[in-house]
Amino acid sequence: MTAELLKRVRDFTARELAGKDEHFDGLPEQPTVEAARLHGLGLANWWVPRQYGGLGLSLEESVDVVSELSYGDAGFAFGAFLPVLGGIMLQHFGDEALARPALEALVAGGGRIAVLGSEEEAGSELVRIATTFRTEGDRLVLSGDKYFSTNTDSAGLLLVLARSAEDAADFAVVAVPRDTPGVEIVKRWDLLGVRGAGTYRVRLEDCAVPAANRLGGSGLRILEAGLNASRILIAACAVGIARRIRDLAMEYAAGKRLRGAPLTENAVFAGKLGQTETLIDVMRNQCRAAAAEFDHLLAAAASGGTGLHRVGTLRSALAAKLFCGQAGWEVASTGSELFGGLGYTRDHPIGKLVRDMRYVAVVEGGEDIMRDLVYARYVVPARKRR
Repeated sequence: MTAELLKRVRDFTARELAGKDEHFDGLPEQPTVEAARLHGLGLANWWVPRQYGGLGLSLEESVDVVSELSYGDAGFAFGAFLPVLGGIMLQHFGDEALARPALEALVAGGGRIAVLGSEEEAGSELVRIATTFRTEGDRLVLSGDKYFSTNTDSAGLLLVLARSAEDAADFAVVAVPRDTPGVEIVKRWDLLGVRGAGTYRVRLEDCAVPAANRLGGSGLRILEAGLNASRILIAACAVGIARRIRDLAMEYAAGKRLRGAPLTENAVFAGKLGQTETLIDVMRNQCRAAAAEFDHLLAAAASGGTGLHRVGTLRSALAAKLFCGQAGWEVASTGSELFGGLGYTRDHPIGKLVRDMRYVAVVEGGEDIMRDLVYARYVVPARKRR
């Protein structure tokens, strides 16, 4: 990525996102006008490969793009980058006849792809999902309820994780156009943080699509591989939020006096901000290292190397999300404390940033889920791993 391109993203953030905390914290209508402006600048869906007309930025480069957008608003950033999950799944597991028009449409219209996986009863145990698909001639018919799905209402295409009604051990990811009869938005969740994104509860009732809309391979493995990318970029959100908290703290300290001297000259404040800067640096480095590893695997898969279905969950991606969630929360807590009582109100941006930061640790697997995956996949001896 050129410095000029990153500057364009930074300028967009300063012009369209910065200073609009109240707007983005108020559940803005989706898609937002800011999303249309990002597309107008040719920056939306920046990760779409060049063969589909996109900018083709790598996941490693995307870390800094997401950090910049999250500096302005983490909810906006979340909605903007999350289609990378569905895009990778389509490109590497779907037929070209299915993937190409969907990815080209993202570039042409600045649209979204939504992934529907989680369910109320299953939680993070996706093997327990109840959404099913059945075969009727040359069609697949899907039914079930999905609990949390971002971008669903504004997406052109939904990628639905379901299990076969005939074989409970057969999981699939099926591409369902948003306008398919039977797709119902039950509600938009009133989230505590990242309210600039749209997250929904969705019902599927006898949604029929061509059988060719099934992606190749086990649906669970497909989703597991793609989650590496989105988890890394969720972690990158924490970098942007933490940078914003640091800058707000410095602005506040410049005008705040303690014992007759500026707060910036206080040793305790200096120590806290020094620790914050250290955490930001380590967070960014972990995100970029994990992204570089995944980029290498994507390149190998695209050139005929080991299939992504054999990759599974990367340790570096798990570590990035887990660490950034924890380190980011430390930064948010420090920032909130620095503002005293004001830091625990809705009258200052720090309150919103604290709520936004918490989402990093919750979405796409909470901290206990991340720890369990690291243990089960990388600590337990290989012969005993599940």
